[in-house]
Amino acid sequence: MRELEDGKKIIAVDHGYGNIKTVNTVTPTGLVACKTDPIFTGNILEYESTYYRIGEGHKEFTPDKASDDEYYILTLMAIARELNIHGLREADVHLAAGLPLTWIKAQREEFRAYLLRYEDVRFVFNGTAYHIRFKGCSLYPQGYPAVIERLGDFRGTNMLADIGNGTMNIMYIINKKAVESKCWTEKLGVNQCVIAAKNAVMDSFGIKIDESIIDHFLRHGTADIGKKYLDCIRAVAIAYADSLFATLRRYEYSPDLMRLYIVGGGGCIVKHFGQYDAERVTIIEDICATAKGYEYLAYAALRRKE
Repeated sequence: MRELEDGKKIIAVDHGYGNIKTVNTVTPTGLVACKTDPIFTGNILEYESTYYRIGEGHKEFTPDKASDDEYYILTLMAIARELNIHGLREADVHLAAGLPLTWIKAQREEFRAYLLRYEDVRFVFNGTAYHIRFKGCSLYPQGYPAVIERLGDFRGTNMLADIGNGTMNIMYIINKKAVESKCWTEKLGVNQCVIAAKNAVMDSFGIKIDESIIDHFLRHGTADIGKKYLDCIRAVAIAYADSLFATLRRYEYSPDLMRLYIVGGGGCIVKHFGQYDAERVTIIEDICATAKGYEYLAYAALRRKE
C-alpha cells in the first residue's frame, strides 16, 4: 500500500481465479454466503446483513468477473487485510487492479464501474469494522505489471507468460516495450491441470482426491501421499507443462531466439515438471508480483497528476 500526498491509499488487488492477492496478502478465492453468523471464525466478512466465509470452496471460472457479487466481496476482504497490516480501519482508497490481456479493452469500464459501485462502504471483517471511501480505480493488463520494475533486463525479443488459475496470458516484449498486437489469452490455467489430476486419480484408483493435496503437490513437487498417487499426479503435471510449451510454440516461441519470463502460479508447475533451459527461462515465483506492479503503475500515474 502506498499513500499519496492527499492521504489517499493506493491498494492493489490481483483478482485471480485461484487466489486474491494484494501486495502483502494471498487468500483463496473460495466464498460461501450465509444469513447467520458462522460457527467457526476466520476470514468472515459481514456485509449488508450477509456473512461470507472467504477461502472455502472454489471460485468457478467465468470470463466476466463482474457477472456476480463475489469478486466485489473478495475485493472488500482484500482491502481489509491490507489495511489491517498497516493498523488502519478507515481510508480513502484508490484501487489498482487488472484484467486478462485481450479482455481488458472490452471489459475495462464495466469492471471499473463494478468495483466502484458504491463510493462509501462499511463492512465487518474478522470482527473489525471498516469504513472505505472509494476515490478511483486504475486497471491494467494482467502479467505485464509483474515485470514492470525489471524491464531493464528485457533486451531484444522476450515472451512473457502469465499462467494463472484460469487463463494463460501471453505477450511479446521487444526492447523493453510491450507489443500490443502480439498479446493473447488462452484458457489454459492451472485449474485445468488440477481437474485433470483429480480425474486421473479417480480413473486409475476409484478414489476422489482432495484438491488441496493436488495444489500442494503442484506448488512443491511432492505431497504426503502414497507413491502410486504421486506418480499418477506427476504424469498429469508433466503433460500439462508440455502443453504449456506447446501453446507457446504456437505463438512462435523459440528458446534460441528469445527469452521467456513466466509469472503466476503456473510457474511452480513449470519449475518442477517442465523441460526448459534455465539459462533462457526466468520464473518469477513471487505470487504477489502482479499486485506489486499494479501498485507501482498506479502510484506513478497519480503522482504525475499531482
